[in-house]
Amino acid sequence: MPLTSIILAAGKSTRLKSRLPKPLHDVCGVPMLGWILQACFDAGSDRVIVVVGHGKDEVIARFGSDKRIIWVEQTEQLGTGHAVRMCEPELRKAHGDVFILAGDGPLIRAEVLRNIRNAHRDEHAAGTLATAVLDDATGYGRIARDDAGNFVAIVEHSDATPEQLKISEVFPSYYCVKSDDLLAALPKLTNHNAKREYYLTDIYAILKEAGKKVLAVQAVTAEDTLSVNTRQQLADVDALMQARIQREHRAAGVTIVQGSSVYVEAAATIGMDTTIHPFSFIGSRTAIGSSCVIGPFANVPRESIVPDGASVKGS
Repeated sequence: MPLTSIILAAGKSTRLKSRLPKPLHDVCGVPMLGWILQACFDAGSDRVIVVVGHGKDEVIARFGSDKRIIWVEQTEQLGTGHAVRMCEPELRKAHGDVFILAGDGPLIRAEVLRNIRNAHRDEHAAGTLATAVLDDATGYGRIARDDAGNFVAIVEHSDATPEQLKISEVFPSYYCVKSDDLLAALPKLTNHNAKREYYLTDIYAILKEAGKKVLAVQAVTAEDTLSVNTRQQLADVDALMQARIQREHRAAGVTIVQGSSVYVEAAATIGMDTTIHPFSFIGSRTAIGSSCVIGPFANVPRESIVPDGASVKGS
């Protein structure tokens, strides 16, 4: 069955205090949007609709060569529901399931998306949302359930009662919806809320009111919920991604001595039995052979080639 993804990437870099469009800020050598696109493609998306706004020309220039991407502009910032409504002409061409994801959450994993979609299809749901449980749920929409534990609604933080604010189960903006049901629900969105915005989260309540099945699945770890709005959050996400990259290389037979002082960008290949010593940098798209010694204090620039058995010493 066809699978389409929508990435909402029209936000500004206001809190990042940057002229660079938010989706283009790097995480371990790859723009944030690049990580999310790859997760969508790896999860089986046939095409991805990216909603752009601020800095759209720069974003399109960076990723425009990929013909699987369809670009849609949101000229007014009227909420996430409004952003997806801008995609309606493209959605009418879609037949199957639709993922909808935020463009500032690069820690998203393809395996999580696959698990969400499998549950969605196994349960024959019209709409499925992935949830997470957080110690500090500040800012997130809370998951309201009935006494039997069934999903009732997503309550935005700004609209929640004091009792609802105590809920630790949250919605980190991982949507999976049948395309026909999504198209039927979008025109029913209203902006009768504290922010006067069209909340995409309301589609689930709309589907339930229409007698459709909505599934809420606890599928997202606390780590995967982190998004980027500030430079500190960018640093936090970068550190988590770096830890993932190093774990993958270690699992493939690479020794990384004192990982806290080593930085390996994404898309670098490193052969088995290679050792990376402290205070070393390995750039993206670098190819390092097996049984190499890198560092200490080595700088291996992006797109370098290091043959088997070679040593790269620091200055």
